Amino acid sequence: IYGRESYDVLCQQIYRHAETIGCAVEVFQSNHEGTLIDAIQAAQAGYSGIVINPGAYAHYSYAIYDALRAADVPAVEVHISDITAREPFRAVSVTAAACVKTICGHGLAGYLEAMDYLKAKAPERSEKKPPLAGCVGAPIV
Repeated sequence: IYGRESYDVLCQQIYRHAETIGCAVEVFQSNHEGTLIDAIQAAQAGYSGIVINPGAYAHYSYAIYDALRAADVPAVEVHISDITAREPFRAVSVTAAACVKTICGHGLAGYLEAMDYLKAKAPERSEKKPPLAGCVGAPIV
């Protein structure tokens, strides 16, 4: 369902892509909801976007939804698999409604697509850092 690439491979792809498109990134991963919320809230202090894979939290975390809504930066939700083609309980993402775009089923490339989208839509504000690529949720194994 998620492929065979490791989390380290994903991070390498993100850093390489960021360099290619001229974008600085910070990669962050946690399995703890509160820690993810803290990172979302901290992104307001200088980032121009968030790429988030909330994993299973997508299906029930109104706390992450609220944090994304309150953040003053756009977020793109990424799912490696196509959640709409899986079990019925996975087809609905409560967090997606707080995001400007959702990318599902594109594998690890979905993270890079999200970065491209945010870079293209980023406001021209010199005080903001380029998009944050937040790889969150369960590690990819």
